Amino acid sequence: MPSSDIAVLAEGLEKTYRSHTALRGIDLSVPAGTVLGVLGPNGAGKTTTVRILATLVEPTAGRATVAGYDVVSRSKEVKRRIGLAGQYAAVDELLTGRENIVLLARLLKFGRRGAARRAVELLERFELTDAADRPVSTYSGGMRRRLDLATCVIGDPEVLFLDEPTTGLDPTSRSVLWDVVRALVADGVTILLTTQYLEEADELADRIAVIDAGRVIAEGTPDHLKRQVGSERLEVTVARPESLGDAAAALAALGGPQPPAVDETARRVSVQLGTDGLDDVARAALALREKGVATVDFEVRKPTLDDVFFDLTGTGPKDAGGQGEEAENDKGESHP
Repeated sequence: MPSSDIAVLAEGLEKTYRSHTALRGIDLSVPAGTVLGVLGPNGAGKTTTVRILATLVEPTAGRATVAGYDVVSRSKEVKRRIGLAGQYAAVDELLTGRENIVLLARLLKFGRRGAARRAVELLERFELTDAADRPVSTYSGGMRRRLDLATCVIGDPEVLFLDEPTTGLDPTSRSVLWDVVRALVADGVTILLTTQYLEEADELADRIAVIDAGRVIAEGTPDHLKRQVGSERLEVTVARPESLGDAAAALAALGGPQPPAVDETARRVSVQLGTDGLDDVARAALALREKGVATVDFEVRKPTLDDVFFDLTGTGPKDAGGQGEEAENDKGESHP
């Protein structure tokens, strides 16, 4: 039986459709028991990659293994060891939460009593016990996503693919789902997560792969990727718009690697700091005072994944989701 410290491996994955090429040589490696966050702009190839790894689509070229098994030649073995939650909760709204879990557990050969026991376990684990016997149509969006995730782990998968699992959820529901994901990882589950929320990848992922135009263009830990963008930035918001010029001149005197950026609408001037850190900040405060610039905000900001994403792809965070052609291909495919 295959055994490896690498739970998900993709080498040179390509996928060509009649109208376009979705993947142009994707390489990924996910160590067992970790979370890989996959980011990319609309149509970058995120969902296509997940569908290939989950055995829903065959690659045009390249190879991939999941839990040690080839996704094409040993697809049945892969399916026994994975769970997949797509962008849309794949639960029956006419059934209760308990009935959804029991039905799928029976299909997985748990037997009547085994399915009932598994439902009790998962309803408690995903904090759905109080709503267990209510129709899913009465559930909130966050509850449906938790139930969907519960159905994905009925068979204790080794690897779980989460394709934008928190899309459309409010911040509270998203936070609850994050806790569920952390608990799964603590139990040894390997997770590949695509997301349109950059803070989600920052919170959950051990490593991040950025995909653009069907290729991996950057990969590393969140901190490593942030360091590639550059050092900290000083952002100064002035009290009067006519002071923007003086503020920019004062910050330019720091001699940073790039000239200050001026946002007239926000009355803000920002500049990348050098290696002197706090000394640069002290000099900036003194220079602003000498020029008589009154400020309403003075903040040192570290690089974020938003900065990384924009720097690598040239698109803003709002374009990072998978709600385009890839998302359309994923509807109704939540469970392999």
